[in-house]
Amino acid sequence: MQSENPFVADFVKMVNSAAGTLAGVGREARDGARERFKEFMGEMDFVSREEFDAVKELAATARAEAEALKERIDALEARLNTPS
Repeated sequence: MQSENPFVADFVKMVNSAAGTLAGVGREARDGARERFKEFMGEMDFVSREEFDAVKELAATARAEAEALKERIDALEARLNTPS
């Protein structure tokens, strides 16, 4: 039969309590960080892939039209600057 030392028993209880407290603090920190990250991401303006592709297509069309107009202007200027 073992005799239980009160000092050792109290020390073991204190260590168990400290471990539980540290685990709880870790969970609280993780949950708080996760919540802050969700709030941060929620404030950002993201677009869907479909919206991005649509705007990309519009930009490509506008660039092609601008290049075509530049070629026409260059041709007109060349005709105006050429002596007849």
